[in-house]
Amino acid sequence: MGNSLQEQLLKLGLVDEKRVRQTQQAKRQEKKRGSDQAEAQRAQAQKAQAEKAERDRQLNKQRQEEAERKARMAQIKELIDANRLPKGDGELAYNFIDGSKVRRLYVNPNVHRQLVDGSAAIVKLRGQYNIVPVAIAEKIRERDAACIVTTPDEVATDTPEADDPYAKYQVPDDLMW
Repeated sequence: MGNSLQEQLLKLGLVDEKRVRQTQQAKRQEKKRGSDQAEAQRAQAQKAQAEKAERDRQLNKQRQEEAERKARMAQIKELIDANRLPKGDGELAYNFIDGSKVRRLYVNPNVHRQLVDGSAAIVKLRGQYNIVPVAIAEKIRERDAACIVTTPDEVATDTPEADDPYAKYQVPDDLMW
């Protein structure tokens, strides 16, 4: 009984050699197709795993950048809260440009003088304008330059142009319109 079923059928004459070879070849091809499919499934699984790992890395990177941004904003808020110059009763109006719009802050005369002299700067955080010393404004600029609205170096100097007909007439800084 050591003979395989194919050998037994061949001895009995129920199948011929050609049919046995065809059957063996079909089995080999089926095995090969099965291993190809398994290999394709493994490759597809590896590809899906690599894509998931890349998505996870991107998501972690975004989360980390968001956490860093929040930490910078917290540092800026702390700097502003600790070093804010008091606006006072708001007796004098100080006009400045924020983007393409002219804004107005009402400040006391002391703060107005500091803004005009360039020893103070205006910063914007969450829609609120605050006045801080220039040294603090530079620290804020290091963390986020978008928070700075005006600084002394941005204030126009009073150097008249060569062809200006009013060059010899100086306008005082404290002139109120």
